[in-house]
Amino acid sequence: MVKLRHAEDVVISPLLTEETWARMADNKYAFRVALGANKVQIRKAIEELFKVKVEKVWTANMSGKPRRERLNQLHGRTAHWRKAVVRLAPGNRIDIMGG
Repeated sequence: MVKLRHAEDVVISPLLTEETWARMADNKYAFRVALGANKVQIRKAIEELFKVKVEKVWTANMSGKPRRERLNQLHGRTAHWRKAVVRLAPGNRIDIMGG
């Protein structure tokens, strides 16, 4: 297992979908995180990267989807990944678009 020493190793990217945009109104933000990351590491990484206070963290391991190549019938899968949803303390916000 890889040691996750820095916040940049834990949080890979924000997840921006219709569902996650709707959750932002409730102060919940979704991120793609490292497979080996636990809730404590995720909480510390979000607080360090975005200078906010995290109240709660939910995690889910997402299975890779099956894929195939049309012409030569190669079968495979996309990579497995881990999703984290964090709820911030009242008064905290993350500017996802960076503007």
